[in-house]
Amino acid sequence: MPSFDIVSKIDMQEVNNAVANSMKEIGQRYDFKGSISKLEVKDSVIMLETEDEMKAKQVNELLIGHLVKRKVDPKVIALKSTENASGNTIRQLYELIEGIDQKVSKKVIAEVKASKLKVQVKIQGDELRVSGAKRDDLQKVMELARGLKLDLPLQFLNFRD
Repeated sequence: MPSFDIVSKIDMQEVNNAVANSMKEIGQRYDFKGSISKLEVKDSVIMLETEDEMKAKQVNELLIGHLVKRKVDPKVIALKSTENASGNTIRQLYELIEGIDQKVSKKVIAEVKASKLKVQVKIQGDELRVSGAKRDDLQKVMELARGLKLDLPLQFLNFRD
């Protein structure tokens, strides 16, 4: 019986490369000369520390640009918190979102059931397993999942006949 998995994974190496490239560009740009702006990746959090909101917005746009260049969907980062740090600086924490949570899983399952395709969708931890008798039905499920306006990127892995 043909099947595939719907997952949401992050290539951490590419995220680390995007952060390193952003830091390199911050060091070279004229509008950041003499400023205290830095990005760090710790576990599943990107920490941005800079002087004010305007610079934080610029660094965020730089980071998103480098993530896109590295083929990492910018939906994988979400602003978690903004706080004042020492020395008149601000610190923003961006959470890296990996895996499909229960709410999104149920939304995908409901849409697949509403489409009346002859497939089964099972939740397996933070991913979904879709199986059905026909390969065409599975491809229609892929199109349906891509068409949903979700706040996280989806990948389709382990397609088996």
